[in-house]
Amino acid sequence: MAKVISTLFISADGVAEIDPDWHFPYFDDNMGRCVGEDYDTSDVLLIGRETYDSFAGAWPEREAAGGEDAGFAKQLGDVRKVVVSRQPLEFTWRNSELIAGDLVEAVTALKADPGVKGILIPGSISVVQQLLAAGLVDEVRLLVHPVAARKGRRLFDEGDAPYHLKVTATEVFPTGVIRVIYAPGEPPAKAGYDDVKNQVPASE
Repeated sequence: MAKVISTLFISADGVAEIDPDWHFPYFDDNMGRCVGEDYDTSDVLLIGRETYDSFAGAWPEREAAGGEDAGFAKQLGDVRKVVVSRQPLEFTWRNSELIAGDLVEAVTALKADPGVKGILIPGSISVVQQLLAAGLVDEVRLLVHPVAARKGRRLFDEGDAPYHLKVTATEVFPTGVIRVIYAPGEPPAKAGYDDVKNQVPASE
């Protein structure tokens, strides 16, 4: 079964709505390598309408320009792109298609498709939130910037129950960016203060 992987740039206070002013100063070779690793995991991109419009408005021109980023632009153009939108779309970027029907049902079918290796969700906060709630996200890969953005949309929205996660990998870059990869985890055993008070530092 194909994995669903979410990959996001995020601030230390949880904002995943990118502001170029706090994002690009931290982008270096290490971050570029991680982005490449994320995209190499998958043969399907699952993206929301806003993310698609942003990508389609930039990457085809960069591919055509033949600059330093043309190779990555071609990779994005060649990959299958499944777009989540409530409105019909006319696609000008190759290998793009509108998701058919209900998001959760469609992603469940994609995960079960033997012809799909992996599904990557770059950005697309609302898509990630819906799939987290449905239990369909297998990994959340965060590049945590050492900045408190203080405004913008956060990844984890308000809800009734916490998402329990386990850390499967971490890496710290010289810029202060921390790469953290999470997978769904089991909740810890219930505990209260009486259960942990023996761990409180003892006075000397």
